[in-house]
Amino acid sequence: MTRLEEYFGPNAGYVADLFDRYQHDPASVDAETRAIFDAWLSGPAPTSPPPAPAADGLDVSAAAGAAALAQAIRLFGHLGASIDPLGSSPPGDPQLDPATHGVDEDLLERLPGRAVGGPVGRSAPNAAVAIRQLRALYCYSTGYELGHVQSPEERSWLIDAIEEQRFTPPNAPIDERGLLDRLTEVSAFERFLHRAYPGQTRFSVEGVGMMIPMLDELIAQAAGSGTRSILLGMAHRGRLNVLAHVLGKPYAQVLAEFEGRGRALRSRPDDNIEGGWAGDVKYHAGGRQEYEAGTGAVSVVLVPNPSHLELVDPVVQGMARGADEDRYRVGRPSQDEVASLAVLIHGDASFMGQGIVAETLNLSRLPGYRTGGTIHLIANNQLGFTTVPTEDRSTLYASDLAKGFEIPVVHVNAQDPIACLAAVRLAVAYRSRFGKDFLVDLVGYRRWGHNEGDEPSFTQPQMYQTIAELPTVRERFAEDLVARGVVRRDEPAALLKAGLNEFQRIREAVLSRGVDADPVPDLNVTTNGSNVMSSSVGIGGPTLDTLRDLNAALLRFPADFTLNPKLERAIGRRRAAFESPDAPIDWGHAETLAFATLLRDGVPIRLTGQDAIRGTFSQRHLTFYDANTGEPFTPLEALPSARASFDVRNSPLSENAALGFEYGYSVQAEDTLVLWEGQYGDFVNGAQAIIDEFIVSGQAKWGMLSGLVLLLPHAWEGQGPDHSSGRLERFLDLCAEDNIRVANCTTAAQYFHLLRRQAASLREKPRPLIVMTPKGLLRHPLAAARAVDLAGGTFHPVLDDARTARQRDAVRRVVLCSGKVWTDVEGDQRRAGDDSVAVVRVEELYPFPAAELQAILSAYSNLREVTWLQEEPKNMGAWRFVEGRLRELLGSELALRYVGRPAMASPSEGWSDAHAAEQRRIVEAVLEPALERGVSHAG
Repeated sequence: MTRLEEYFGPNAGYVADLFDRYQHDPASVDAETRAIFDAWLSGPAPTSPPPAPAADGLDVSAAAGAAALAQAIRLFGHLGASIDPLGSSPPGDPQLDPATHGVDEDLLERLPGRAVGGPVGRSAPNAAVAIRQLRALYCYSTGYELGHVQSPEERSWLIDAIEEQRFTPPNAPIDERGLLDRLTEVSAFERFLHRAYPGQTRFSVEGVGMMIPMLDELIAQAAGSGTRSILLGMAHRGRLNVLAHVLGKPYAQVLAEFEGRGRALRSRPDDNIEGGWAGDVKYHAGGRQEYEAGTGAVSVVLVPNPSHLELVDPVVQGMARGADEDRYRVGRPSQDEVASLAVLIHGDASFMGQGIVAETLNLSRLPGYRTGGTIHLIANNQLGFTTVPTEDRSTLYASDLAKGFEIPVVHVNAQDPIACLAAVRLAVAYRSRFGKDFLVDLVGYRRWGHNEGDEPSFTQPQMYQTIAELPTVRERFAEDLVARGVVRRDEPAALLKAGLNEFQRIREAVLSRGVDADPVPDLNVTTNGSNVMSSSVGIGGPTLDTLRDLNAALLRFPADFTLNPKLERAIGRRRAAFESPDAPIDWGHAETLAFATLLRDGVPIRLTGQDAIRGTFSQRHLTFYDANTGEPFTPLEALPSARASFDVRNSPLSENAALGFEYGYSVQAEDTLVLWEGQYGDFVNGAQAIIDEFIVSGQAKWGMLSGLVLLLPHAWEGQGPDHSSGRLERFLDLCAEDNIRVANCTTAAQYFHLLRRQAASLREKPRPLIVMTPKGLLRHPLAAARAVDLAGGTFHPVLDDARTARQRDAVRRVVLCSGKVWTDVEGDQRRAGDDSVAVVRVEELYPFPAAELQAILSAYSNLREVTWLQEEPKNMGAWRFVEGRLRELLGSELALRYVGRPAMASPSEGWSDAHAAEQRRIVEAVLEPALERGVSHAG
């Protein structure tokens, strides 16, 4: 390499890299570069600069400089591109200067075009022309960032597509008159709303108005690639325009909402939405539209989104995954990644500012989450609410986060319609070819304030002076079409006037006659499989014989499989579970059997979480790994009697995006039991926004139905404040109008039947289920089930005290509790001889089982006092939720007392000895009430 370095002088680094690739594999460099190296190696060795011409007549040093300049334009041309419609100067880079590479115009004129390589080099008469063509491609109104893409195949494909101009006229014609019509519709919509409803919030699309034609183009291109459903997620900027023009929402409906009639129209949706209905503001709503393409119908769904700008990102991804899969097969579901396409429209400030974006991008190539590539579009206003880019990000571009995930990025000036459509075509083609994400940064501006009632010149006076004088994209495009004779001079103004007149006519009709109610859209676009859940799925348990057969099948390993010796005892206990009527079945075993019965009934199952396959507490082991080879084996995937798929995945270290994904999946895969498990219940607060905005209120706001199950390990085990609480109180605070179910079971049998009940409810009344799953109960003898408990049984919202059931007259006090704390009392030796106390377990907290509790309490004829027992602090757990309900239930005749930790800022003590002391105090307060009345924490 020394001889090569001397020969090429200042360009040694670049050429040495090319030469290394060439020596390893001549086919790894383009034909022109290969010819230069072939010729150079076949000629005489250079001895001193300046270099002698190579055998083919090229000045190799000059050619190398030209090649380096061309490569710099390809890699750094975006730094010289005019992508800002407001006219700011691009940052530039010395690498774009020919002098940096030791060449000038005269030298480039003397070099053949092939010296610069690539498609441009093959067609240009000389290097100077080729360089000018490259600048026109890479440094005009579009900037391409490709250098971070590690795959040579992908980079080569992208460069060829750009330089061959596959997606740009004349190679790919565009209906310019049709594009003007579309931009006129977009502009007339915004202009009329601005004039008719001054100051009303609409989050105008003006400044990035090309978003609508770009979505049109995307839908058409995706349909041509075989896509049958497009799941679209976006925040509020431009949402009304997208609803009207992409999702087909009637103008009359839009105007009715501006006239203040939307609440009446949406006060009661169709009958499939039970419980409370609150609706939402017009720029959060979703929609659905069916398109007929030459290759078949395409469903486009705009997923509802709250004001949390990027929260919808993982929800859309989950829905896309659900639409991709065929879940009615044995084993894991099959996936057709072409069937659906996720499209996410981001804000420039939120893309970099909100961590859920990075979490969602990280899902894109994970086996359990990938969807075959998402197309991202940043609607780049170059401004947050009032915050400029230098104040809201630490990077040059709003899109720079995507580069860490090797996503190709195209920056395009929103005032260049043809370039915008070409960018979308490139995005769809890349996604179709490689099955990976692609990002288009649509650089525009925001014509009005953040919400039309805001005055932007307070904070950005110069920017808004420029914007006030800037023609819209429609006006500029119309001028260009007039100048080129495509349309007559009077046509653009006439088209706009006609559009404004039509809106006025519609408004008058709305005011005089009203409009029909706007139905809640069906957001399910399943393209694979169908909802064929067996009618045999019921609340009752399966037969004992069925359970015995399933258990045997789950313990059948391949002949050449070597089980880890440390698991032999656990497997032995599972084998023995059906050999004796009193053999215990622990929590994890009962869960696996529940899954097996549901698969046999035809219910697909998806379970994810950070350690879901093994279980955080090593309780589950749904997949076994060969002790010699590490090869996995999942018995539930190989279950002979299964009539649906089973999919268990370890999730990335995420709560927010991971839970959002599973929620979206559950909405789309409405036939599937979808479960997400927190590594510890405490960590669910990392996804609080998903819980608040989607899981507990999505049905009331938008009609989104979900049967998602959250498994949250919860109980005070002396492991400190971050390994105790699943924040039960927060879920109970959010319970209303039959929106979710919350359970805190005490036995494996109850958990078994709860899962089966949840699966049965998917057919008729899906609701999210929150389960405070245990840690200490996973192998606790009191929590264990017997085979007979699983066969033919059902879930009980309340469990009476089995000890006192036959001697109820002796009971003076009933202790109500929920979850693991029951075992602390039940296992205490003082319980054995005391018939005056009954311990009743509230297994389901919401819907609150008032009738069941009333029936049990009424049976204790000599009852004098009811105590609520919990191990959580008084301001946490269930106490605040149950107190008022219990007082109403008990009336004035019975006293209600609280026993538990006092109110605390932290969920638990931080030291195990302090924890143990407090647990002892609580149990003593329950079992020796006469001694503790003065110090217990009364309600």
